[in-house]
Amino acid sequence: MSEPMIETRQLTKQYGTFKAVDKLDLCVNKGEIVGFLGQNGAGKTTTLLMLMGLSIPTSGSATVAGYDVVKDSRNVRRVTGLLPEGAGYYEDLTAKQNLDYVCRLNDIPSLEIAPCVTRVLESVGLSQWADTKVEKFSRGMKQRLGIAEVLVKQPKVAFFDEPTIGLDPKGTKEVRDMLLKLNKEYGLTILLSSHLLHDVQQTCQKVLIIRKGKLIAADTIENLSNKLRQGQNMIIEFELTQVSPDLIHELEAINGVTSVQEENHRLYVNMVENMAREVSETIAKHKATILLMKPKEHSLEEVFLKYYEEED
Repeated sequence: MSEPMIETRQLTKQYGTFKAVDKLDLCVNKGEIVGFLGQNGAGKTTTLLMLMGLSIPTSGSATVAGYDVVKDSRNVRRVTGLLPEGAGYYEDLTAKQNLDYVCRLNDIPSLEIAPCVTRVLESVGLSQWADTKVEKFSRGMKQRLGIAEVLVKQPKVAFFDEPTIGLDPKGTKEVRDMLLKLNKEYGLTILLSSHLLHDVQQTCQKVLIIRKGKLIAADTIENLSNKLRQGQNMIIEFELTQVSPDLIHELEAINGVTSVQEENHRLYVNMVENMAREVSETIAKHKATILLMKPKEHSLEEVFLKYYEEED
């Protein structure tokens, strides 16, 4: 049975007449990596601050790891970690010194600090730079140090707010791999707030989409993609050993096929009804072998834009 680690009920945050978060109901289960999506100003960061017990809700309630975010905010912060967007570090201190300071802020007993720092530096792959000043770190290394700071408390739940923004492709992949490792090896429950949809698709098992403070979708990416396909023309993806202009022309002539797009020996055949048999026979007639045939999956970007369009 799934165990909720993050749960909100009608969670609301209002500033004057403006509702930053509006009656939000969401649930993240133990051990999940969940993407928290929305455009800038959608209410993502405001929600994270309330879930950390750092901002008091106007109304509604929320629990994290079983603790009420208002009544038990100290316990919430004890079992959670947050890497905020644009996290700062003491540039003139080493990685080890930064983490030593964070340990003391979190009341880690003095005798446990050194082994704790060693452990978290190893977890994020920074052991060999332990005595290097942070001013010499790349942005990706700083983000890994930020993740290490989150791990100091050995949290049950971690919140990451735009952890890959501004990183180059190598740094982005390193952070993504780090989150997957922490989830798999330590069972860390992760809520990842981001508007970089490709990163979320590569990392998360399900997504929550928020718009103007309201939750408008909550499901696995696969289920959301399947819902998007309903009511649309069928698009089947084919991977072939060879593709010729004559083949494309003949496929386009099949009654019921509306378009054919080619991309790297893959054909995307758009049809008003399932014409897979006729398409397959035509491909075989042109001496091409089908290596893959499946319905086209919608990207998370397509899903995200579709849900936002429906709300307009």
